[in-house]
Amino acid sequence: MVPMVGSEYERAYRESLDDPGVFWGRAAEDVCWFRPWDRVLDDSRPPFFRWFAGGRLNTCYNALDRHVAQGYGSQAALVYDSPVTGTVASFSYAELLEKVARFAGGLGRLGVGRGDRVVIYMPMVPEAVVAMLACARIGAIHSVVFGGFAAHELATRIRDARPVAIISASCGIEVDRIIRYKPLLDRAIDLSPHKPEHCIILQRPQLEVPLLAGRDLDWDEVQEGPAADCVPVEATDPLYILYTSGTTGVPKGIVRDNGGHLVALTWSMRNLYGAGEGDVFWAASDIGWVVGHSYIVYGPLFHRCTSILYEGKSVGTPDPGAFWRVIEEHGVNVLFTAPTAFRAIRREDPEGAHIRRHRHDSFRALFLAGERCDPETLHWAEERLGVPVIDHWWQTETGWAIAGNPLGLERFPAKPGSCTLPMPGYDVRVFDDAGSELPRNRTGNIVIKLPLPPGCFPSLWQDDAGFVATYLAAYPGYYLTADAGSIDEDGYLWIMGRTDDIINVSGHRISTGAIEEVLASHPDVAECAVAGVTDAIKGEVPLGFVVLKAGAGHDPDAVVADLVRLVRERIGPIAVFKKAAVVRRLPKTRSGKILRGTMKKIADGTPCAVPATIDDPAVLDEIARALTGIGYPRHPGHR
Repeated sequence: MVPMVGSEYERAYRESLDDPGVFWGRAAEDVCWFRPWDRVLDDSRPPFFRWFAGGRLNTCYNALDRHVAQGYGSQAALVYDSPVTGTVASFSYAELLEKVARFAGGLGRLGVGRGDRVVIYMPMVPEAVVAMLACARIGAIHSVVFGGFAAHELATRIRDARPVAIISASCGIEVDRIIRYKPLLDRAIDLSPHKPEHCIILQRPQLEVPLLAGRDLDWDEVQEGPAADCVPVEATDPLYILYTSGTTGVPKGIVRDNGGHLVALTWSMRNLYGAGEGDVFWAASDIGWVVGHSYIVYGPLFHRCTSILYEGKSVGTPDPGAFWRVIEEHGVNVLFTAPTAFRAIRREDPEGAHIRRHRHDSFRALFLAGERCDPETLHWAEERLGVPVIDHWWQTETGWAIAGNPLGLERFPAKPGSCTLPMPGYDVRVFDDAGSELPRNRTGNIVIKLPLPPGCFPSLWQDDAGFVATYLAAYPGYYLTADAGSIDEDGYLWIMGRTDDIINVSGHRISTGAIEEVLASHPDVAECAVAGVTDAIKGEVPLGFVVLKAGAGHDPDAVVADLVRLVRERIGPIAVFKKAAVVRRLPKTRSGKILRGTMKKIADGTPCAVPATIDDPAVLDEIARALTGIGYPRHPGHR
């Protein structure tokens, strides 16, 4: 069932499924091609589908050159805002093009060419964007690794991608702490059996480091010389590899092609985010994550927007006033961030005093993704901002939203919770474990019928077999999202969380996300998480982790008693929710995702290493102590 029959959204969605060649072929007319495609969709080798086969183009040309050629060279392309260094700088499209072309020329002189891999291991600085676009300009395949990742994690990516060069910096800065990148990089290269020919190091004034003769080059040295022109590549050629966690401990290399990626992101900027050419777009994320790839670097530049590059703590526990300062100073029209960030702001500034101190006349819409958005946080943001607050759902593998509220087509009524509409190209279904499609309002495994739309990954890097086994084998002909949810009678898609967040309590499937919504509704709760922990009688039981709002007046024990009562009233005794640990912070990755799995391991007494992406390892110690205090006297077992 497609919602809103007769609407512009319904027309677009139906055409994208019934005649994808026409729908995406029309969308592809909004980008510049050196050679048009032979086929919009090449379905000759399922399940390996390819978009715009035969077409030739260049991603960097579409991001920069064409806008300058059309007379927009003086428009701001990138605004760098770095509270950790006290720096604000703006780069026009013409200025950014010159920097990219010169650095691309330097890469070419080092022998980097079309199809070569380049690992980028950098902080949130303009040079990181330059490096990504320079690779795209000459047809090299970049693989960005989150700056400050542990040496072992970086080494696994070097071993798999086999880069000819690595681009890095002397350091990164987190709040007031300098993170030394060079020792991590050197250690990673020592650990990896593959050795890059060159390492290009940006020397930051906060820390200069010695360079290794014969291998390391200074950033400034590389960009001295003639600029490089754009190299035409096949639409189906890889643009980048982005590694995500693998179940075997080996990261999965998500591949993104040039053509489908360009078409899908260009379409999404106007039709999903409602952004106009010349608008200011801020994705408060990091270029090390897929959000940063899609909506800090590529999407806004494809659509001739001004993109904000923010170096600082915008996710997790940000300055409650940081968002509003940036919105006011730079005239931000659309903000994209994680619900985690808004829960943290709500915790520190529940009345929205910081919001009232800043003007946000330019601000039109807030988009949230990355974690389930609880209704309380969504309503809090709506009431204080007075703009549409839109939850949307997507994955590293898809590269753009599977579902959302298409503000550029038409705005639909929002339903509280992680509830969205499937985007054009995504034929979303809900299956049970046996592969049967479930009726409306029944929770199950969310799957997407193949082919996936443009912009989604066509396979894993040099691992077609792993691609099929991981994503396609469970339900042949469908992509397994590994998320759980349901579709309601109006066609809205409800996202309940990862399938491993559905716990089995005495044979009953209970969504931890549903329990989290109840906990978040308590007036004293700022953030919460629920994980299933092992129980000898019932198999699993839910355990809550709660962060209280700043200045909350209730006694923690009283709050927990209230929460137990609320879950019993709204979900029922079937949930067997009886305990919650009150903590000061929840453990999160640097992208803002809560480490529910790690908390479950601590509660179960399972030994676990501190994840390389964790925001603050000390938080796990507090979690372990809190668990002991509520009757889980297990050894924390982490290191």
